[in-house]
Amino acid sequence: MDGTLDTTTSGMLENAISVPCSTMAAAAESAAARALRSVLHRVSQAAERSGRASHQVQVVAVSKTKPSSMIRELYDAGHRHFGENYVQEILEKAPELPDDIQWHFIGHLQSNKAKSLVGGVPNLFMVEGVDNVKVANNLDKAVASLGRVPLKVLVQVNTSGEESKYGVEPSECVDLAKHVKFQCPNLKLSGLMTIGMLDYSSRPENFQSLIDCRKHVSKELEVPEDELELSMGMSADFEQAIEMGSTNVRVGSTIFGPRDYSTKK
Repeated sequence: MDGTLDTTTSGMLENAISVPCSTMAAAAESAAARALRSVLHRVSQAAERSGRASHQVQVVAVSKTKPSSMIRELYDAGHRHFGENYVQEILEKAPELPDDIQWHFIGHLQSNKAKSLVGGVPNLFMVEGVDNVKVANNLDKAVASLGRVPLKVLVQVNTSGEESKYGVEPSECVDLAKHVKFQCPNLKLSGLMTIGMLDYSSRPENFQSLIDCRKHVSKELEVPEDELELSMGMSADFEQAIEMGSTNVRVGSTIFGPRDYSTKK
């Protein structure tokens, strides 16, 4: 032989090299999708224990600090609801991804960023949550100026009493809910949300506090309880939250892995 590989032999070697590499890449790329499937299974079981069907609980995959490529993996696996906590991050990611993603902005929103959030994310599905009148008013004006359909919002309630947490006190949830419903025609009051404890887990009494808030809001606004969502429960406690009635859980690290906050202020 002259030392030169023929075409057939060369092709076989290329395939032998490429197949293991592609298999490894596929395994790495599917890690988040596998984690999502596991979460959805756990959600289904928790929903069944609470006497509901799995489709009655929405899972929001919280992708903060994670690249758009990981979100795309879950999108390709069929998931559509994703959440972000930083305005700049959602403004960067949304244009890079399909426009049928239903984005949730989660947590405290600075009132002066309401317009850039609404304008920069046409497929913004919901703001979780509105924690004061000023934020509600600025969101309302931003939606009106763009002529888009009313934006779904959740009133954020500080059920743990921690000073580090945003949200109205439980005793004030009705007043803020009334303001959103009656003074902000470009917003749709969809329910209530809570962040939980400092370690992002909650005790049953925190969940119960939000449940009680919904009862008060339902009565005062004459809205059926089942028309008001309860967004409570995260990676550490979403199963317990569902068992207590949560309709919306926000799961991040259990799906995407540990966060990297080194680039965040």
